[in-house]
Amino acid sequence: MTITPDHLPGTPDNDEIKFLQGSDAARRALDYYLKEETTPASDEVAFFEANPTVSSEEALVHASDLLRSAAAIAYELANNKLGGTRDLAFSVVYLIDMAKAMLERPLHLAGGKTP
Repeated sequence: MTITPDHLPGTPDNDEIKFLQGSDAARRALDYYLKEETTPASDEVAFFEANPTVSSEEALVHASDLLRSAAAIAYELANNKLGGTRDLAFSVVYLIDMAKAMLERPLHLAGGKTP
């Protein structure tokens, strides 16, 4: 025997569904959550842009250096914390190390050097 809790909403009947289908509020909500953004990304102003003369390999090496610096900061912060905050800080270190490994992979495949 299955007992349905009283606090769960019931299934709407067909009249209610038809009313909601024609509802401007329902349409706006669906448009907001389901439609893709129509404004082109090129109109956005970038606060930071990489130098276009930098090669892909140099950009990967630089990104690896930046991640190493970020990992050092997160590791130092983790050492000064206790409990859950410490665990979160070490999680950031781990995520940075994974991203760094993914950045360094193309360098190793191409025979490049990592610092």
